[in-house]
Amino acid sequence: MRIAGKGLVDRSTKIRFQFDGVGHTGFAGDTVASALLAKGQRLMARSFKYHRPRGVMTAGSEEPNALVTVGQGAAQDPNVLATVQEIYQDLQVHSQNAWPSLSFDAMAINDYLSPFLGAGFYYKTFMWPQSFWEKIYEPVIRKAAGLGGLSGLPAEERYEKTFAFCDVLVIGAGPTGLMAALSAGRAGADVILADEDSLPGGRLNAETHTVDGMPGHAWAAAICAELGSMPNVRVMTRTTVTGAYDQGTYAALERWPGAPMNGHPRETFWRIAARRTILAAGALERQIAFANNDRPGIMTASAVRAYLNRWGVAAGKRVVVFGNNDDAHRTAFDLSHAGIEIAALVDAREDAGVGTADFPVITGAVVEDTSGRLGLKSINVRTCGGVRHIDADCLAVSGGWNPTVHLTCHMNGRPTWAPDIASFVPTPGAVPGLVAAGACAGTFGTAGCLASGAQAAAEVCKALGLKVKTADIPPAEDAAYEIKPLWAVPGTGRAWLDYQNDVSVKDIKQAATENFRSVEHMKRYSTQGMATDQGKNSNVTALAVLADATGRGIPETGTTTFRPPYSPVAIAAMGAGGRGMGFAPRRFTTSHAASVARGAPMIEAGLWYRPSYFPAAGEATWREACDREVQMVRDHVGVCDVSTLGKIDIQGPDAGRFLDFVYTNTFSTLKVGCVRYGLMLREDGHVMDDGTTARLAETHFLMTTTTAAAGPVMRHLEFVHQALRPELDLRFTSVTEQWAQFAVAGPKSRDLLNGVLSEPIDNTGWPFMSCGPVRIGDVAARLFRISFSGEHAYEIAVPARFGASLFEVLVARAQDMQGGAYGMEVLNVLRIEKGHITHAEIHGATTAFDIGFERMISAKKDCIGKTMAARPGLVGAQRSQLVGVKPVLPADDLTAGAHLFARAAAATRENDEGYMTSVAYSPAMGHPIGLGFLVNGRARHGEIVRMVDALRAKDLLVEICAPVFIDPEGGRLRG
Repeated sequence: MRIAGKGLVDRSTKIRFQFDGVGHTGFAGDTVASALLAKGQRLMARSFKYHRPRGVMTAGSEEPNALVTVGQGAAQDPNVLATVQEIYQDLQVHSQNAWPSLSFDAMAINDYLSPFLGAGFYYKTFMWPQSFWEKIYEPVIRKAAGLGGLSGLPAEERYEKTFAFCDVLVIGAGPTGLMAALSAGRAGADVILADEDSLPGGRLNAETHTVDGMPGHAWAAAICAELGSMPNVRVMTRTTVTGAYDQGTYAALERWPGAPMNGHPRETFWRIAARRTILAAGALERQIAFANNDRPGIMTASAVRAYLNRWGVAAGKRVVVFGNNDDAHRTAFDLSHAGIEIAALVDAREDAGVGTADFPVITGAVVEDTSGRLGLKSINVRTCGGVRHIDADCLAVSGGWNPTVHLTCHMNGRPTWAPDIASFVPTPGAVPGLVAAGACAGTFGTAGCLASGAQAAAEVCKALGLKVKTADIPPAEDAAYEIKPLWAVPGTGRAWLDYQNDVSVKDIKQAATENFRSVEHMKRYSTQGMATDQGKNSNVTALAVLADATGRGIPETGTTTFRPPYSPVAIAAMGAGGRGMGFAPRRFTTSHAASVARGAPMIEAGLWYRPSYFPAAGEATWREACDREVQMVRDHVGVCDVSTLGKIDIQGPDAGRFLDFVYTNTFSTLKVGCVRYGLMLREDGHVMDDGTTARLAETHFLMTTTTAAAGPVMRHLEFVHQALRPELDLRFTSVTEQWAQFAVAGPKSRDLLNGVLSEPIDNTGWPFMSCGPVRIGDVAARLFRISFSGEHAYEIAVPARFGASLFEVLVARAQDMQGGAYGMEVLNVLRIEKGHITHAEIHGATTAFDIGFERMISAKKDCIGKTMAARPGLVGAQRSQLVGVKPVLPADDLTAGAHLFARAAAATRENDEGYMTSVAYSPAMGHPIGLGFLVNGRARHGEIVRMVDALRAKDLLVEICAPVFIDPEGGRLRG
């Protein structure tokens, strides 16, 4: 089926591949679809529901039929489009959704049962008897469902994700996109031109008309060569822009053309941040619904033309062309000039002008039915004089063109109906910073697309402050687009709309009959547009059928919601790097190497690795090291790496108001150079996190979160700003990894720091809860007078590159003062002695009242969770309240997770009054201590209760006390 002298493939380079175990040969530049069509292979797949035979319908990523599985074993990849997959040496391709073979599929019996399997049949059929669902219906349905399959083996191929930034992102490298990228590039903009095809040029590679006096594909190649020579332009082929997101961010998937080798990633998932975007995604040709319009050999007219002109392949030996617009005529003339027999050109328009044609032309007629189970054999044409039977092995259908509006709808935009082209076009401003141009904006002539691309480039460059010279638009074809809407041909057979999911015109009408009149309800009832192609070919036609069935116009009927991704994206690409250790990557502090060198056992805190304790010579147990380090901090000085605490930089005129809203207490009144403790609630009134926030300048704050909540708090702030308080003028970003931060705690902490800082500090200039810039030699640092240990303490932060060096210096000086480094075990003991809470206490089910912080919820302002925190049941004596716990017998051990009961009560669920959250041995107290929650606990200080840990077989008496064990007046930390 190869046509001599036609196509852009490299016929000097032959490539061997297999389809269902049969060897085939193609050429460099072929796709699986073009190579198989060249061998006369029309049957390539089976449909999902009825397992009807299906062949290629299109020539691009909108393909609904020709889904195949490539590779084998662990590399097996299902649902790959044969129209997109380029062949390479020894490529293994397999048909899918068929058993035992593609030509004889046993599941095709579903097609004969179709009267019982119409739209919504599963809602009506599998309801009785109820017990059958779990035992019979669901197992059978699950076994039959699905397209393709995975091997079940862990994939060995590599995927990547990366980022790119540009002034102008041009999506699509057809005539519009090439002209836009050229104009913007010449204006000096940083340009990314992304196109999903392997060969830039779009429809120019599939047409015979010229641009600037040369073949369209040659002009496209020349423009690409010029773009490639520009240092400010990046051309990304095989890259599909799959989604539009906030603030000019776009997702894109780049494919590797051949077998992954030498560590090259199979796919790369890009996040592209663009200041401005030009959408030049073109348009997609749609089908016309008529009886049995899904047989292998029935294709879009543009696809038949593309296989001829780009790949040099005839889609059939005897072709009928059927359409309602002039584009169908192009296909007929191109095929005829290539020597392919045109059995007839059928035009639904009575007044269609064809010009001089050497083939039969039938106007005012429609194709109403076809025959041929595994491949088209003949068609029936209904004319005003009756029905004509025509033998043909290929039917090229053109129902008109749908602008590719999908990306403009990804931020809740809705397209606008354009009656002149009988389709939807993008609504301006639907995506901020994006301009649609060319065919995707409803301009279909090549000359019009070139002018539209240049105009769009001038518009976005002007917005960027760049000067654009008036572009010289090369002469090109500019035929008018004339169409007579034709959505479905009345008939008795099933007329298909969604080819992959086997949705017919009858199904849409049935949905309307059963009152599923909303497009979204119709979609879910019938599964129209829910296949992997997302209805790219069928949605507009289905909407027109629904509009007709409900007596509404198409604009009133509306469209379904287009959501990202535009085309399927492998989870492995989006989660690239998330395999093995990459799934939960280890995070090391800048002091990690020094801690390991000192023999510290490392423990996980979230994804961070932190030292548990620092053993000294002669210490046999961790408790010995822990007790020594606790006493070291209380009596002298200790150094602890606290870099893992979340650090969020918040700046802007409304930063203070924003913090007032997310925290229970007030921050807008905080003075510059001061720090304040804050409590954060969820929307349901429960405590989310706590931490300190420092005011570094009038409009500059630094929020600190717990290690565990750094990510959730950041997401919470993003939600609040975007959804609840978008009017506030501020920006924030996580700077956790940018700063190394160390706690210096103990009576000698100021002396230690004064030996390091360029200028000494004192108690007057640096009182408790103060902050500000300091210097360590030539290094700019930040100092915070805060304490988590209850001792006179500071936290000093330096840029992360200086962290390792500063840790060594601080620890060495501490050791000279009878101090040293301390780890997580000591940190826990110190904070329990002071009654400081962590996520062991604020575990998601506690309120500000429970932890004794209800007075921190300001009565003078609103905040997230304020109203919900005051609900009945979340306050009052019946709540479990934070208390301190100590054993009646000092030798007894306390355990976290143990439950508390009244002294005389049995240890039963009904009598449960509380539980332990944190325990530690306190060297200062000389016995174990703990924190927990007890019903009405603040009124029960001094009461003796039972602590029962059934798991560890513990049952002992404990005394309830205040949660602060050491220095309740706070004299040490303020001294």
